[in-house]
Amino acid sequence: MSDWEEEKAAAGGCEVAEWNGGAETNGYGSGSRGRGGFGRGGRGRGGGGGRGGSTGCRKCGEEGHRAFECTSGGGGGNRACFKCGKEGHMSRECPQGGGQSFGGGGGNRGCFKCGEEGHTSRGCPNSGGGGKGCFKCGEDGHMARDCPQGGDGGGGGGGNRGCFNCGEQGHNKADCPNPPKDNTGELGPDGKPRPPLYVPEHIADEQLFSEGVNPGINSDAYHNIPVSVSGEGEIPDPIDTFGASGLRDLLISNIERAGYKTPTPIQRVCIPTIMAGRDIMGCAQTGSGKTAAFLLPILHGILASGGGNSGSMSSTAEPSAVVVAPTRELAIQIHNEARKFALDSIVRTVVCYGGASMNSQYRQLQNGCAVLVATPGRLNDFVTRGRVSFSSVKYLVLDEADRMLDMGFIGDIEKIVNHQTMPAVGQRQTLLFSATFPEEIQTLACNHLQNYVFYAVGTVGAANTDVCQEVLNVPRQQKREVLMSKIEEFMANGDNKVLIFVETKRTADFLATLLSSQQLNSTSIHGDRFQSQREEALAQFKAGIRSILVATAVAARGLDIRGVSHVINYDLPKEVDEYVHRIGRTGRVGNKGHAVSFYDEEQDGALAKNLVKILTDASQEVPEWLKNAAAHSGHSQTYHGVGDFASHDIRGEGLQREGSSQAFGGPAPVDEEEEW
Repeated sequence: MSDWEEEKAAAGGCEVAEWNGGAETNGYGSGSRGRGGFGRGGRGRGGGGGRGGSTGCRKCGEEGHRAFECTSGGGGGNRACFKCGKEGHMSRECPQGGGQSFGGGGGNRGCFKCGEEGHTSRGCPNSGGGGKGCFKCGEDGHMARDCPQGGDGGGGGGGNRGCFNCGEQGHNKADCPNPPKDNTGELGPDGKPRPPLYVPEHIADEQLFSEGVNPGINSDAYHNIPVSVSGEGEIPDPIDTFGASGLRDLLISNIERAGYKTPTPIQRVCIPTIMAGRDIMGCAQTGSGKTAAFLLPILHGILASGGGNSGSMSSTAEPSAVVVAPTRELAIQIHNEARKFALDSIVRTVVCYGGASMNSQYRQLQNGCAVLVATPGRLNDFVTRGRVSFSSVKYLVLDEADRMLDMGFIGDIEKIVNHQTMPAVGQRQTLLFSATFPEEIQTLACNHLQNYVFYAVGTVGAANTDVCQEVLNVPRQQKREVLMSKIEEFMANGDNKVLIFVETKRTADFLATLLSSQQLNSTSIHGDRFQSQREEALAQFKAGIRSILVATAVAARGLDIRGVSHVINYDLPKEVDEYVHRIGRTGRVGNKGHAVSFYDEEQDGALAKNLVKILTDASQEVPEWLKNAAAHSGHSQTYHGVGDFASHDIRGEGLQREGSSQAFGGPAPVDEEEEW
């Protein structure tokens, strides 16, 4: 069952057909072509035999008398006896049972249950007639309103016919005083509980500017980290201030309102390069401002072209920019950032992701969409249904691109970039951003880029020296005890937020329950929680209602949460790149942070050499026991940093090298230590 079919089921089986944003419903009305009687939507069908708004006789259509005084049976709208079809009497006075249909009478109007004349269905002594018993229980002898039991279906009843909204008896959906029925106990086609129909509410405009992370006390040093650049052709010079970027005044105003003083390293190089029309592969440590680095020049370009399709009312959305994110939470965050920078402009942004109502998101798309932020699955669903077309796309962005191009998402991404409506490489700008770009991911990405510029900012991810990294040797059986000790230590130091990462959904729920039983405000977020629950948990953690969030990798990518002071890797990930993303949830934009990891020799031996290199590159203390574990590990090192950089351009020696100002269009520097 598709998401749309599930919504139809959640609405009680009622489907509302939409036409240009309006609902087509059955009801009374003259319509545009009907002549009196019942109408359907805007094209009512004439009924009865009247003359358009005439109040004349319903039998013959003439004026001056009413139907019961009529001496003729003409008029085309004969309202004769419903039983026999003859004039002069009504069906209840009919001396005969009548045939099938006479003169417009409409056929046999006997008992609805058995079809015989002389009694109604309520008093029917028979059980035949097609099973027209009580609609609630299916039994004969009474109607649904008199039913002594709720019944789940029987006889000819067709199952419980209660209110379509809440499921209770005694009223219909129009009069329902209750919230929608909770169908979480029902199972979907995958055997899991069916989620409730969820229509998310977007945060208010005034809240947009309080969501992000403010620059920290170490932001000045952060702005001085080096940048590696490589690429062919002319590459624009970096900017030093937002005012010198050439961005439109409205964007500059919103940047200042957001509290941004100076551009971060990734913003300094990417904003002018995107405005120059180049493709980019941007690699920067988590919390470095990558989202603004691509949103600001994209919004500038859309505004310069007239706002894209922001005001277009169409059944098929044709956005100018498509931003694809691997997780729902990251998609929501990017959407809010786009709304913030585009505030008070004509640019409309829409977010689409799984777990929420498709009809609600489709209505947003119908109202106009210049920037579409989406997860891969929901985006492909809308494209397949013809609700979204890529024909107007000028910018395609893959955020957290290394995750997007791994085995979990590569199929969805290939469908997007190879869709028949997607402009070809070179006819659109393609922008890839992440904290890590392994060589195999770069190889895949090259197929979707043209003559791109590669930027690697500073010590990507693990070399974030604003994060104090601590690795503890903790066997699995002792993890709970050490966790409680660390939580107690962190909470004693003031109002802190702690993010705990685990490998399984079951462990996430268990730890959240354990911590809550110890009077610690905690919650969990993982893929098996309903979308409404995930958003609520994240909102409570951001607002400080919950001080501890236990999460699987669903929250590890890209999330910008204000005030996360500590990250705990209760379970270390299997891949070292995932470790980089996890610890990046703290120490963002020059703020100090603390990351603690529980190392289990039996489970984490493959990471020993990688952890030693990451800690060394970040000028962190490396425990002796970890050095010994790495020395005796049978696993090879998979984390390959180059100097100060954890990622390097795989295209090789023919391109400009890191630290060369030649990458910004000028001559190579004399001082080899001066790096950008």
